[in-house]
Amino acid sequence: MSTLKRRNFLRAAVLGAGVTAFGNTFTPSALANPAQNGPSPYGPLQPADANGIQLPAGFTSRIVARSRQKVAGYTWHDAPDGGAVFADGSGWIYVSNSEITPGGGASALKFDANGTITGAYRVLADTRQNCAGGATPWQTWLSCEEIDRGYVYECDPWGTKAAIRRPAMGQFKHEAAAADPVRKAVYLTEDVSDGCFYRFLPTTWGDLSAGKLQVLRAGSATSGSFTWADVPDVDGSPTATRNQVSGAKRFNGGEGLHYANDTAWFTTKGDNRLWQLNLVNNTYELAYDDSLVNPGTPPLTGVDNVTGTASGDLFVAEDGGNMEICVITPNDVVAPFLRINGQSGSEICGPAFTPAGNRLYFSSQRGTTGSSSGGITYEVTGPFRS
Repeated sequence: MSTLKRRNFLRAAVLGAGVTAFGNTFTPSALANPAQNGPSPYGPLQPADANGIQLPAGFTSRIVARSRQKVAGYTWHDAPDGGAVFADGSGWIYVSNSEITPGGGASALKFDANGTITGAYRVLADTRQNCAGGATPWQTWLSCEEIDRGYVYECDPWGTKAAIRRPAMGQFKHEAAAADPVRKAVYLTEDVSDGCFYRFLPTTWGDLSAGKLQVLRAGSATSGSFTWADVPDVDGSPTATRNQVSGAKRFNGGEGLHYANDTAWFTTKGDNRLWQLNLVNNTYELAYDDSLVNPGTPPLTGVDNVTGTASGDLFVAEDGGNMEICVITPNDVVAPFLRINGQSGSEICGPAFTPAGNRLYFSSQRGTTGSSSGGITYEVTGPFRS
């Protein structure tokens, strides 16, 4: 894709409930090539710190929670996965899913303005295989079940209101969600090898109890135009939602999803790709493909959760690979931002930035043990680009 396109479409700030888009005056240009190897804007990775994390100079890490260990009097959940940050006065809240069955759900860590943990608690309980999800502009967390005919649950990051199941958003193997306040839509990925990409159009924006589920239709090429079609039977029985609409485009294992400035970005793990949907002119293209990196070895493999920053950078976490979070810059350079050593049996999940953009939260789902009981949740602080 062109540098101009990246600069105009990928500028967002984490304000309150996840990512909020700035205005956009871009006129769509011709499609171009996916991101390529290059030097990181943050410089090379330094030797591993005491937590086993390699970071650029000027950045530090700390462990904020461990599975089955107490944090602020609360026992942190197993297999931490997708997450998001919500503003809370001068502080913030990090919400994290638990990708286990049974018992999944989601928990939260509450921080004051100095980054001190002041509370931890459950926001969703007794669900199944809660993988990724997404934040809404009205400050709720959408937690997605990654099982056949799974549900989306809408959760209160403060833990004071009961979570609500949202069946109108479809029953399928949900992965991630991202809200688009311009088109009043919530986009959804599906984690199966012949999965689809969906959008949910609430009858009333801000209320997910009713609405229309649609699936993206397009050709088999890696770029082109797309349309939307209604899914007739959103409960996915007896026919799966992905098989109800002729011409629905297939994606190989939909994973992380990020919305910013009239664009949806999502990853597919089966082919190690990052896709871009231009929601102004209804076109799609590849933003990254590890098989197209030249020269050198692809820095990003095992693509999974994705988030963005105000600078226009994308941060993509690896499921496996060499346990990195890689940055993709507005000028189409992809490079490692951090690497976790000694945890090859794990995956990196739930990257999310604070409202100020100077702290990044994420988890190693299985930590050093390779087991769901060994999850570790981290914070990285430093001079992120703004």
